[in-house]
Amino acid sequence: MELKRERVREHLLTVIESRRPGDAIPSERTLCTALGVSRPTLRAAVDELVATGLLVREHGRGMFVAPDKITQELVAEHRAAGAPRSAGDWTSTVLGLRTVRAGARVGRRLALSPAAELFHVTRLRKVDGAPIALEHLHVPADLVPGLTAADMEGGFYAHLRDRHGIRPAHAVQSIEPTVLSEEEAGLLDVPVLSPALLFDRVTSDADGRPVEYVRSLYRGDRYRVVSRLALADGAAGDPAADAARGGAWAGPVSGGPAPCFFRERLDST
Repeated sequence: MELKRERVREHLLTVIESRRPGDAIPSERTLCTALGVSRPTLRAAVDELVATGLLVREHGRGMFVAPDKITQELVAEHRAAGAPRSAGDWTSTVLGLRTVRAGARVGRRLALSPAAELFHVTRLRKVDGAPIALEHLHVPADLVPGLTAADMEGGFYAHLRDRHGIRPAHAVQSIEPTVLSEEEAGLLDVPVLSPALLFDRVTSDADGRPVEYVRSLYRGDRYRVVSRLALADGAAGDPAADAARGGAWAGPVSGGPAPCFFRERLDST
């Protein structure tokens, strides 16, 4: 299954990454013709990228690549980041699994040729039966030959270890705010244009080989990022400082409708 806006968004991201900040991108009419979509569909994707600071609209002039963002890491590169399991019963439903070509943008993420074959998997994640996230996973096909929906509905990282001898070891992840399209909101059981968190992650094995690229949409009313920071002057033996040095992101995901703390999951089960 490929959501229409996801396809448009992926194309726009490829256009953005091929240009420098301040460069113009093609007009709405040109993009609609190239992608075979309606102007409202294109504008919904453009509105999201404007809201997240990747594109800038200038009245009467068009659309431009936005200035580079200021980035602050939650955990320093040399520190280990713990990822305890979130509370609640996590389950996955595969909405679609197909073989595709990597393309330029995803190929760069996975250090593959644009012509390389990938498994593109769309999953709906639930906690205690309530939908909380929509995931788009890209996995090199030659790493997981014969991958099935059942493999993805169980523990995917356990499947990599047990069936293919691949041990995910590192991940680089960015988090940005966004809003949900009609299709996405319907799957996550929230109103259209509800706030969400967009996670973009590349996972590598111990040798630095990328094994997975994931883009995930988490419901903004159910998910929040909390970081623990280690201060240079923290006293040794201080429980708070010691906990902070561990780099864990903490707190439970509850079953209720209110915003809640969480421990970010890097096990992609």
